[in-house]
Amino acid sequence: MAQRLYALGRWAARRRGRVLGVWLLLLVVAVGLGTTLSGKLSTEFSVPGIESQEAQDLLKEKFPEAAGGTARVVFEAPKGDTLTDKKEQRAIAATLKKVAAVPGVLQVSDPAKTGTVSKDRTIAYADAVFGKPAQDVPQSAKDKLDDALDAARDAGLKAELGGTVSTPPVEVGGPAEVIGIVIAFVVLAVTLGSLLAAGLPLLTAVIGVGVGVMTVQFLSRFIEMTNTATILALMIGLAVGIDYALFLVSRHREQLADPDEDVHDSIGRATATAGSAVTFAGVTVIVALAALSAAGIPFLTVMGLAAAGTVLIAVLVALTLVPALLGFLGERMRPKAKARDTAADEGAGNGEGPGNAGGKAGRRRVPGAWGLAWGRLMTRFPVPVLVVCVVGMLALAAPAKSLRLGLPSNETQPTASTQHKSYELLQKGFGPGFNATLLIAVDGTKVPAKEREGIVKQVAATVQKDPDVATLAPPNTNKDGTLTVLGVVPRSGPDDQRTTDLVHRLRDEATKPVGQAGGTAYVAGQTAAGIDISAKLSGALPLFLAIIIVLALLLLMIAFRSVLVPLKAVLGFLLSIAASLGAVVWVFQYGHLDGVFQVAAAAPVISFLPVLLIGVLFGLAMDYEVFLVSRMREHYHHHRDARAAVEHGVERSGRVVTAAALIMASVFGGFIFNHDPIIKSIGFALTIGVLLDAFVVRLTVVPAVLALLGRHAWALPRWLDKAVPNVDIEGDSLPPRPGAGSAKE
Repeated sequence: MAQRLYALGRWAARRRGRVLGVWLLLLVVAVGLGTTLSGKLSTEFSVPGIESQEAQDLLKEKFPEAAGGTARVVFEAPKGDTLTDKKEQRAIAATLKKVAAVPGVLQVSDPAKTGTVSKDRTIAYADAVFGKPAQDVPQSAKDKLDDALDAARDAGLKAELGGTVSTPPVEVGGPAEVIGIVIAFVVLAVTLGSLLAAGLPLLTAVIGVGVGVMTVQFLSRFIEMTNTATILALMIGLAVGIDYALFLVSRHREQLADPDEDVHDSIGRATATAGSAVTFAGVTVIVALAALSAAGIPFLTVMGLAAAGTVLIAVLVALTLVPALLGFLGERMRPKAKARDTAADEGAGNGEGPGNAGGKAGRRRVPGAWGLAWGRLMTRFPVPVLVVCVVGMLALAAPAKSLRLGLPSNETQPTASTQHKSYELLQKGFGPGFNATLLIAVDGTKVPAKEREGIVKQVAATVQKDPDVATLAPPNTNKDGTLTVLGVVPRSGPDDQRTTDLVHRLRDEATKPVGQAGGTAYVAGQTAAGIDISAKLSGALPLFLAIIIVLALLLLMIAFRSVLVPLKAVLGFLLSIAASLGAVVWVFQYGHLDGVFQVAAAAPVISFLPVLLIGVLFGLAMDYEVFLVSRMREHYHHHRDARAAVEHGVERSGRVVTAAALIMASVFGGFIFNHDPIIKSIGFALTIGVLLDAFVVRLTVVPAVLALLGRHAWALPRWLDKAVPNVDIEGDSLPPRPGAGSAKE
């Protein structure tokens, strides 16, 4: 692999104009298609095969009025007044008249007629029913709904908007995301010691992300995908795009510290060595993200494939566009004289390639370098280091034992949003269960017409007897009388375990009469859908984790031709996942530091977050593992000194891995302050996961474990050695470096 990448890097550098032109053309085409022919992104998370989804599909087919999107307008009287006063009634009537005039609204309920007024007469709500599903309601209609509330607000009432159509659009590019990019640039500048070199990874990452995200946007015209899919592709594509370019640029500048190094040969060697690590790491990220399809959940599959496609483009950019731009910059990428002299002394005889010897000289020159000092500390005290790290990570992981999964409700929207305020008003006026309304759909198609009403009454009677049911709404039947819907209001909120137990109990007991009569009954609604999706994902988690573990063992065995190194990497990865999930539970489910991270309310963790975190963090962890350990194996291959190899790997790659982790964390961290609760939790999980895995596991636990294992870490049974292909990510097969007389361009 190294030989082919070497040739590719030199070719891209010599044909730099053509390579740059192709990528700019791809960017223009992708932006054009993505902006003019993009599809509509969904805000719903549908999963075929679960009971709540089957009910929703049935309602769309036989009772479309009940399946349409709903906007719930919530009113609260001024302090000291009630909604029964004439002034307030006139304001409500004027507001509802405007709501009814919004395009797409079929009907609007009147609180005075339906009785949807709190006992103290201070809070009421009205439902506006649309003729199409919530995700198909255009933003223009949502804007007019919000404008319609002005009549009530001008009269002194509080008026807030909830319901299924009020989900706010996901937006990116705010101050936090911009600050994240600025931090990434600062880290690049400090690491590379050059503003010019620091700008290159950002430029190539933006081009790669532009091509990737815009292509995903265009594909949404043909494939149903959620808006989260494009945001995830943006987050991961930008982070890995910067990191992959950093790996190549840092290796190139390191080689150019030798004044006799030819620029084009250095570009080729950087592409062959660092590029091999990038290729291998990128493949692991792509496969891990694509493996999300193993969960059998369409929206998660699309999210994984969209992000995987963006990572693939990031790898291609790193292997072609980065060498091309390095070719354009030529000698300007060579370190200045003082830095070059120091770096040349550091690199002398460190075993960077075939034919180099005398590693002791290099180590003699940099005894005070932090990477070397850190590596020596890890190899000198491996047992205490392991005890402290493992105990600390297990302590962080402890809250994960209480992990509960769910989908975000309006309670988790920003506290200043109308969605959150409407949730609080409904809870204040009608109880916590009012935001967890369930639907029981009774399909009596195969039941004799004369028996249908009696069966519905039996279902209603069973529901009313349940102690966790607060209210049962009157049955609502479609035109031909074959489908009846009953609304059930629990006593507990949507995220309460009692509500989950109630859903299971209703499915087991309340629906029995329908089944005995030959019909079918479903318990559905948003709350039930969240419960079903969480259960589906929880069931898929063990299989997905097993796939990831097997994948890691195989890929790392091929990369490092070792059994113990992959095993150590997998155990470290599991430690990172457990600690990351523990931190997520502690912040989002327990509600700690909610003010710092602007978490609106403590709630269950997003149902697909654990699967997503495992897939993404696995790939990113393998990035650092491959880049760090490949330098260790490279040194061991040349010098057969296991301890020195560990120290050398941390010395040569520690700074770059640190920078890469800080860059990735800053990019992900910018999304923590996004208003969308899903993006916020994903950003937090990936940020804490990257930091823990890079600094605690890869830069601390890995050197300590390898120091304890010694030469056994690099052993591979003879029979397995013959079966495992040699991918040569260290560049052993490359030709000798050109002599001092080689021309530089």
